[in-house]
Parts: sequence; structure tokens; C-alpha cells
Amino acid sequence: MNYPATRDAALDQLEQFVGVSGRYSRDRNRVVPGHGSVSCLSAAIRHRLVTEWEVASAPLTRYAASTVEKFTQEVYWRCYWKGWLSQRPQVWKDYLRGIEEHPGAERIRRGEGPVGVMNGFTRELRETGYLHNHARMWFAAYWVHVARLPWQLGAKFFQDHLLDFDPAANTLSWRWVSGLQTPGKTYLPRRGNIEKYLHPDLLDPEGLEQLENPVAFLPEIIENPAVTRPGLPENSLPEGDFVLWVHEEDLHPEISPLAKLKPSRIVVAGDFSGRSKLQKAWLGKALDDAAVRAEKHFGVLAVRVGDLVAWARENGVSEVVALRPEVGPLDDFIPSIEAAGVKMNLIVRPEDRFLRAFAAAGFFGFWKKLQGRMEKGEFPLEGNGMLL
Repeated sequence: MNYPATRDAALDQLEQFVGVSGRYSRDRNRVVPGHGSVSCLSAAIRHRLVTEWEVASAPLTRYAASTVEKFTQEVYWRCYWKGWLSQRPQVWKDYLRGIEEHPGAERIRRGEGPVGVMNGFTRELRETGYLHNHARMWFAAYWVHVARLPWQLGAKFFQDHLLDFDPAANTLSWRWVSGLQTPGKTYLPRRGNIEKYLHPDLLDPEGLEQLENPVAFLPEIIENPAVTRPGLPENSLPEGDFVLWVHEEDLHPEISPLAKLKPSRIVVAGDFSGRSKLQKAWLGKALDDAAVRAEKHFGVLAVRVGDLVAWARENGVSEVVALRPEVGPLDDFIPSIEAAGVKMNLIVRPEDRFLRAFAAAGFFGFWKKLQGRMEKGEFPLEGNGMLL
């Protein structure tokens, strides 16, 4: 298993995956040792060492769009989740407020629960920082509907360990499994489904009888969250002295609206608070890679710092430009920077703004609109670093 933490390594892995991407639709649900049925690029995509449109366009160099449509959809699910949550940031706040410890959770988090398969998933998550998407669904469904534990606590467990932790995808997927995201629609961990798609070498039979006839644990209150932020601010690019901030939400500033800027300094800083040892190691390597590329592209010294606020105060920084973080921990950190007297210019990628407009309702409406634009050649947007 390889979860590349540099752009070059991610591009190499993407090139290798293109050769088998034509089989993705057939094999993607199969959880096998080594995860050879999927790209394992989720961490690189989530932190934008490579962009979604780069990854989605790569298989089109070899296959027809219809052959790799399922893979393309899966790549753009992340953009959909981001756009949906961006319009409803209160859902993220509600998730954070809903995290409460439960006495039955720790045993499962240690991999000592009554169902062997789930214990295996727990160990893999802790030891590698990764789980196959199908395994994530089974585990979340087991946590909520069989163990009857709060979904927020399970989502936090994933947040604390996944290399590709994404506030939108993680939070909203757990809500979906629980019957909140699509009101009343849940996902259950059925023994037959697990035995069908989990490789025999990974299929621990202990406790599988508990998954014979799972019963949904439905939430008492189901509400459709309202759109509270229909638009994003339009920030202009500065002309005077400013610092360019490269952060973990988007580690590819060379091909972005920031590409032609002339910053006086570059600071590369991420949020390491609450992260696991594996997450810190992966993110540290990715930030180092971004620093090297940014320095080369912009021709300005890039410094890696641990405390952005302290660094800004010590260096008298008054204005910072960055790609706008999505709803989540880093976005929550922005007020701390502004409180230090720093003016923040947060720039949205045109692709993100374009896709956000389609994410007001369900995914398949989003996909239909996006697919239509792709067929007309209107997306991806021109000049965005596609591999084609």
C-alpha cells in the first residue's frame, strides 16, 4: 500500500492506476489486501497534491468516458460534499457540538469488539491511516446500527486517524449512514454483503452472526439543513506587500489563481493539532514538498513554520493571501489569524466556485449538471493544469 505524500509520487501513482482504471467499476467494491482495485490517491487528492480534475481526466487518455464514468463520479463526490457543506457550514458546527464520549466506544476503537472483521478494520485504520471506502461504510454502519454508538463519535474516530480526512466527506458520509443526510435512508452492515466483497484472507468469522439481520437505529429528529451561505465572498488579489500562505487544504498553488502573484514571502504552515502520529508524518512530508515547489515557482524563499499566528506577529505581517480553506478545522482557525491583526485575502479556485453552484441538493442532480458541462467541453475549466 502506498499513499504518496509528494506531488511527483502522486502523479506517478496516478499514471500507474490509469492502466487498470478501466476495471474500476467492476472491482471497486472488492476489499482486497493491498487495495489494488482502487487508486489509493485519496490523501493526495484531499490535500490537492493533485487536483480532482487532474485525476478525473487522466483515465480519459486511454478509455472512453462511459468506461470510466464510475471512477469519475467517485472523484467528484468529494467536490459535491465540499460544495454541499460549504452552503451549510452549521452542519459542521453541529457535528463538533455533538461529539460526546460513550462508555461502549473505547473497546471498539481499540479493536477489541465482538465482531472480528470490524476489529481488523480498526487495526488497519490505526496502523496505516487508511480504509477502503466499502470498509468505511461497513464500519460506520456497524458503529451506528449494531453497536448503537453516536455517529459523531465514530466520525471523530475517523477524523483522528484517516490520512485523507476530509471534513465534508467524513461528516456527511457518517450522516448518510445514520439516516440524516438523506432523511430516513440508512446503510446497514449485512453479513452477506461483507462475505461477498471482503477477500477471504481478511474475513474473520468471529461475531459475523451479529450482522445477520441488522436493524436500523433511526435518529429521533431528522431535519433538512437549510442553505445558510449561498455565496462566497469575492476577494481581490492584492498589489502591495503581502505574504503567500500555503496550507494543507490546497498544496498546489503553482496552478491556481495565485500562480502569477509576486509575494514578498511564502509561509507554509498546517494545522497539526489533534492529529495522529501517522497523520503528522504524512502531512509534514506533503507540506515540505509544497514548500519546495512553491519556492521554485514563485522565486521567493518559502519557510515552514509551526505556529502561523506567532510567526505573523514576530515578523510584522499585515496581509496574507491564501486559497480559501473549506469548511472544517483550518477554516475555523482563520479568525485566530485575523485577531492577530492580519488581513486575510482568501481566494476561491474557479473550479470550486463553478461546482459549488451545482451542490445545493442531491449528488445525482449535481452529477447530471456536471456531466452535461463536461460533454460540452465547459469543464474542466481551461488552463487548470489538466494532464490532457
